[in-house]
Amino acid sequence: MNRRGESSLFTPVLIAGSLILLISFAIRSTFGLFQIPIAEDFLWARSEFSLAIAVQNLAWGIGTPLFSAFAEKYGDRKAITLGLILYALGVFISSTATSPEAHQLLNVLIGFGIAGSGFGPILAVVGRASSNEKRSLALGITTAAGSAGQVIGPPFAAALLSSMPWSSVFEIFAIISILTIILVPILKTKSVIKKETKESEEKLSKALIEAVNDPTYVMLFLGFFSCGFQLAFITAHFPAFIAEASSPIIQGSIISLVCNSVEGLGALSMALIGFFNILGCLAAGALGKGYTKKYLLSLIYTGRTVAAIIFIILPITPISIAIFSIVMGSLWLATVPLTSGIIGHIYGIKFMGTLYGIVFLSHQIGSFVGVWLGGMFYDIYGSYDIVWWVGIGVGAFSAIIHLPIKEIPLIERKALIV
Repeated sequence: MNRRGESSLFTPVLIAGSLILLISFAIRSTFGLFQIPIAEDFLWARSEFSLAIAVQNLAWGIGTPLFSAFAEKYGDRKAITLGLILYALGVFISSTATSPEAHQLLNVLIGFGIAGSGFGPILAVVGRASSNEKRSLALGITTAAGSAGQVIGPPFAAALLSSMPWSSVFEIFAIISILTIILVPILKTKSVIKKETKESEEKLSKALIEAVNDPTYVMLFLGFFSCGFQLAFITAHFPAFIAEASSPIIQGSIISLVCNSVEGLGALSMALIGFFNILGCLAAGALGKGYTKKYLLSLIYTGRTVAAIIFIILPITPISIAIFSIVMGSLWLATVPLTSGIIGHIYGIKFMGTLYGIVFLSHQIGSFVGVWLGGMFYDIYGSYDIVWWVGIGVGAFSAIIHLPIKEIPLIERKALIV
């Protein structure tokens, strides 16, 4: 039994929030698998549905601060319910769409649905329900649940696609999304919100103005851009890069034990990223409890930068691909619990959802640019080399820009000035 005032780590809010994120991200991670079936069904160019996915990422970024602000004004559960409804509606209507423009437009709706059921509102409600000592680890566990969805979703979608048309799979995903609403009533944090309200009566507009005028917040915003750029570029283009990277020989290597084709190697690389992503999120959440978060973030971006440089300059082999996937997976979403945790620590948890949502917009702008730039430069130069080096550059920038961050609560900094 807990002592008075001590809260459990695995609360109903943490479990329900983690399950919602798992389901939301499981569906979101499958859209790349629909590129070929949809293109073949309608005889579209590959870029048509790719643009729909890019639009989805951008809409997700724009929608996150909007849903977070809605949650802080009208309640977390209303915002998350609305997000799941929009998600289901967008996916369901997409199952009947027959033009590229329709898919691109409907992915705006899907992107907003992901925003309402994604990191912004979910991490905020989990953060409010967690004690100061356990908040970083709780956010890490919740983020890891989203990562688990990225492992589960693609194989599940592939199994469905092997036995039914893509439109039927979309309908199943819409049903799953709408059924997820049964978890929303568990997300109760009234007592925590009430306590936080007594400590801070700042209005949202004032909190936003103070954050935007704080160089630390601006540095967090700018630093998160590279995270989205790197992740989206690798997610969208890494399997194709592997297939065209001098056709690495699989036979005779240890990798042949689990796959025997270049296509299988691409799938294996994404699976490794997804699995080690879970471990990385948990480790980041645990480390964020006892170490300075800005230094951990700087180390993560440095690790990504060094890993990418070594991977690009050395010969591309099945072993190097596997090692790179493991390293990048460990650092993949490890930035999320640390970035959201540092925002809650500096600016308080009352408006954490909105403030994180705005920073996350930078992440999704980076995602859009990473996907779009990867395709454009490949069409121009016939390779991804330039985009890899752009990603290395923005990663190095993020490693540096996190160092000057003042990881001290804003209210304490203002008190010192007075």
